[in-house]
Amino acid sequence: MKRHIRASGLTALTLSALTTMNCTTEKVDAAYIGPSQIEIQDGKMTPEVLLSLGRLSDPQLSPDGKTILYGVSYTSIEENRSCRNLFIVNADGTSPRQLTKDGKSISCARWIDGGKAIAYIQGGQIWKATTRGLSGDNPKLVKRTKLSDVPNGVGEFKISPDETKIMYVSYIHSDVKTPKDTDPKLDKARAYVAEDLMYRHWDHWVTELPHTFVADFKEGIRPENSTDILAAEKELYELPIEPHGGMSELDWSPDGKFIAYSCKKKTGKQYAFSTNTEIYIYNVADGSCTVIPMGGGYDTAPLWSPDGTKIAWLSMARDGYEADKTRLMTADFAEKKISNIRDLTADFKYNAAGPVWTADSKSIYFNALAEGLQGIFRVNADGSITRITKENAWYDYDSPFAIVQNGEETQLLASWCSMDFPTELVKVAVADGKSEQITHENEHILSQLAEHKTEARMVKTVDGKDMLTWVLYPPQFDSTKTYPGIVICLGGPQGTLSQSWSYRWNYRLMSAQGYVVALPNRRGTTAFGQEWCEQISGDYSGLNLQDYLSAANELRSEPYIGKLAACGASYGGYSVYMLAGIHGNTFDCFIAHAGIFDEKYMYYETEEMWFANWDNGGLEEYSYTPGQTGPAGDGETFGGIRQGGSPWSTNPRAVRHYANSPANNVTKWHTPILCIHGCMDFRIPYDQGMAAFNTAQMMGVPSKL
Repeated sequence: MKRHIRASGLTALTLSALTTMNCTTEKVDAAYIGPSQIEIQDGKMTPEVLLSLGRLSDPQLSPDGKTILYGVSYTSIEENRSCRNLFIVNADGTSPRQLTKDGKSISCARWIDGGKAIAYIQGGQIWKATTRGLSGDNPKLVKRTKLSDVPNGVGEFKISPDETKIMYVSYIHSDVKTPKDTDPKLDKARAYVAEDLMYRHWDHWVTELPHTFVADFKEGIRPENSTDILAAEKELYELPIEPHGGMSELDWSPDGKFIAYSCKKKTGKQYAFSTNTEIYIYNVADGSCTVIPMGGGYDTAPLWSPDGTKIAWLSMARDGYEADKTRLMTADFAEKKISNIRDLTADFKYNAAGPVWTADSKSIYFNALAEGLQGIFRVNADGSITRITKENAWYDYDSPFAIVQNGEETQLLASWCSMDFPTELVKVAVADGKSEQITHENEHILSQLAEHKTEARMVKTVDGKDMLTWVLYPPQFDSTKTYPGIVICLGGPQGTLSQSWSYRWNYRLMSAQGYVVALPNRRGTTAFGQEWCEQISGDYSGLNLQDYLSAANELRSEPYIGKLAACGASYGGYSVYMLAGIHGNTFDCFIAHAGIFDEKYMYYETEEMWFANWDNGGLEEYSYTPGQTGPAGDGETFGGIRQGGSPWSTNPRAVRHYANSPANNVTKWHTPILCIHGCMDFRIPYDQGMAAFNTAQMMGVPSKL
């Protein structure tokens, strides 16, 4: 076992760089929510402390390169709401100033008019305001003008490079019917009629779809003077793709004549089983559209090079497999044609994300999770890749939002976080990866917390492999005392336990309550190469569960560990339900949040069928033959769709998968369990949690729902 240790504390956050925030603005809205002034007497982190932290996001460098615009959301526990306002800071990190104190959140703020104005969204509409006094202590937004009147609201926007056009996201009616479609007086009735799949997605009923519209960038933006990019399509598609897509899925060409966008042009059952999402080139002048002919799975995040001669995007090769390796692709664009498609990361072990072109259009910066840490990399046209951030830097870096020259030194402006602190802005020297934090949004709160220790262990698995396991110790940890332990079971199942900060699963908060918290990067995690990632598919009940037991047994071997719990959500909840039947006496209690209990019934009621079809043992690309009904006779194809991972498949992997569902092992449950489930979870519907709790009760197992 190998160990590396980091202590939390202000030195990691460069307290010496902290500057006093000037919060003077021209107006304070009565509904405004500002920074928390919470006082922590005992140094203990609590849920109230977590909710008091400001949430920084969406940084934008001004056209002159001197000022960074960003937003911060603050939460009122008493009012049960948050509000996001705008801030600026000099690019070198000096003189942070608050720009707005509104009672309604402001989002998607973008510099326009050479930095003399800002466009933004508030109340679901697009606004423009003039900036005043940015270089002083009292910056303001004045002459606020509402630019849009879109009845269904605006979600995001992106302005063309010459600022004459704007594309924005709004919503149209889907094929899912509601009572008000037949009688407008029934607009408060909640009922749904569907005739195909994907009638609900993630956390909502799909009664509307996002579409992207193009309009002149001026006052008076309305649906009637806007053009729907998908207007020529005969079917109703999403743009951007749901549930987590945004404006990063569309990009203006430098000359403003074209828009590259990512879209899955499928509906119903085909949408539910396929991940084939392509990159399209839309001609703004005539509405014509061409596709980059990739086929396969997800093609997302298109990005034009600054000179307009190339397009970069992210791509997965296999249709139906959402955890395939994410490649960074480029292609040449000339005379409205695509050529010379190439994979720049063919020899790169990890998944690429967040591409950003250099100014000379010769290289691309991107981020990647590599061996449990998210770093920044650069790839050249020949495919040579350089890691920019240091390999031993225990932070998660996002891709740069700007590339700046400071004399002869090239610097990246980015954001970073760790398990010790939430997102802040940072500048990174390209030459040596040296990082210096720019903002210190939560320093006044974090400085009151007691320090704790984080450790990176390499745990041996049952087949002799090394597994990175983060371990967080409570403040004032004393190895001569006894502490309860928690083993975190990751969701996904494809994901990574890195140095990311989470408001939903906050490991620092857990350790602050006196727990030793272990985070094993078991089989199926995505930061250790594709072989480690793919092993879990078709083997949910196999090696990855043994990985958890390996980590638990190592923790158990420490003299300072008393009782031990396993805790997880989604696939992590499935892992908890499975461990409940196979652990023997390794654990003393279990906590399952939104977990899969009955794999067969999960297949019947979930929405993104490609996930279950592949991971439950199908392991084959999407295939569909229209017009077929019932079984095709091969044991895998039903209703024209290859369903090798379905409960009715004869595929041996699928048969094994369903035979090893947690629901089939409940007679071996004997350990107290807490079942938590949200009623708006449509990926793993809430009746899975009810079923697990009901079963535990019927087995006589101490349990709570």
